[in-house]
Amino acid sequence: MDEKIILEIKGKNHITETDVSQAINYLKVSENKLALIVNFGESKLNYKRIVV
Repeated sequence: MDEKIILEIKGKNHITETDVSQAINYLKVSENKLALIVNFGESKLNYKRIVV
């Protein structure tokens, strides 16, 4: 079985709860287990790891 990661790249002031909810929905639909939200819009790189 191939393990896949959903990678969502943003350029926003910060990662919002809406971004997290959207990633969780992507995980549910795709039946994947891991998503990363990476945000380049802040003063330093920020990311959030989501596992379901």
